[in-house]
Amino acid sequence: MKKLRTPERLMNELDLARISKLTAPFPPELLEAIDDSEVITPKEIPADVITMNSLFTVVETESGHSNKLMLCYPNDAEPAKGYISVLSPVGASLLGRKAGTLAQWATPNGEQHFAVVKEILFQPEASGDYTT
Repeated sequence: MKKLRTPERLMNELDLARISKLTAPFPPELLEAIDDSEVITPKEIPADVITMNSLFTVVETESGHSNKLMLCYPNDAEPAKGYISVLSPVGASLLGRKAGTLAQWATPNGEQHFAVVKEILFQPEASGDYTT
């Protein structure tokens, strides 16, 4: 008997369609995020899930340092200001994660990082925006 897999993440159809149209090479973390996600309509996304253009806080597990981040498309990325591209390892690792879950990513030099999604401060879908 085949065991049913519980998805680790949720992603809405609109985000997936827009991400799929990006021309930059997808990092392995993003391919994994897409593969690990249950894809649902934007109206079905719970308010505690990181979607595109969500503003949220994460807490690094090793240092306890808290960061406020926004997940964005590559053209809007400004890492120094907290605007993290979905094509970056950290952005890809956070896409579709729920508040309270652990994200893991590696820097280009191979250093592993871990952070807990503490809180979703703004999510477009939760505010009724299902199209941007």
